[in-house]
Amino acid sequence: MRSSNPVFSRRGFSRDSGGYAGFNAAPQAGAPTATPYAGGNPYANNPYAAGQQDLQTGPPQAPAQTGRMTMDDVVTRTGITLGVVVVAAVAAWTMNLPWGAGAAAGLVAMVLGFIQAFKAKPVPALIIGYALFEGLFLGVISKAFNYLADGAPVQAVLGTMAVFAGVLIAYKTRLIRVDRRFYRFVMAAAIGFVLLMAVNLLFSVFGGGDGLGIRTGGLGIVVGIIGVLLGAAFLALDFKQIEDGIRYGAPREESWLAAFGLTLSLVWIYTEMLRLIAILNDN
Repeated sequence: MRSSNPVFSRRGFSRDSGGYAGFNAAPQAGAPTATPYAGGNPYANNPYAAGQQDLQTGPPQAPAQTGRMTMDDVVTRTGITLGVVVVAAVAAWTMNLPWGAGAAAGLVAMVLGFIQAFKAKPVPALIIGYALFEGLFLGVISKAFNYLADGAPVQAVLGTMAVFAGVLIAYKTRLIRVDRRFYRFVMAAAIGFVLLMAVNLLFSVFGGGDGLGIRTGGLGIVVGIIGVLLGAAFLALDFKQIEDGIRYGAPREESWLAAFGLTLSLVWIYTEMLRLIAILNDN
């Protein structure tokens, strides 16, 4: 399937006529058989689409094939990627990097993220590079927000962890049903949100202050909550992407793409949490 993020549109676990893109192999024994789709609709043949019945399994499970993505692979790669983000953020905070350096790091991270998003296959060096520069950027802005609201970074980290745990539990218990309708709604909401933030940024650059005034006061709280909810929705899409990749026998290298997607979503939630906490502490 193909998943996206509010910041980057990235390639997902899309199946071609012979298996996964760039990996010609039949589905794992015991895995459901799905008809390939030709681009566009990420849920065209998704066995978990709305209204469909539980998956019908094939023959009894055979020994696991090598070279396929597992949950351990995803957890390991995600741990590495997030670890780089955290180490870089701590380093930037400790070294008191100036705003200019933080902004430059954020720009580099965005460029690396876009390059990876348009790559046919995940490139670990690009993903680690993104994590490094994103961490430097987060370290700089976290220290700035800490001056505005003492302890805001710690609260934002705890809030991000709570959102992650909540979405994971809701997804595993099927309280969140990721189907075509969910995907379309989230994508439409995310596009609108990003466009609104871009317009606000332009107004703030040329007019000063908070631009349209949607990042301060009561309206800022509402926008911040919407931003966190969007991040949570993209976590659910990431979980679905990972679940489908493992079920259909995606190549092991795709675990780097899963780690990249989870990192993007968690960074999004963390930054929205920072803004929200700063507004709530602004008396």
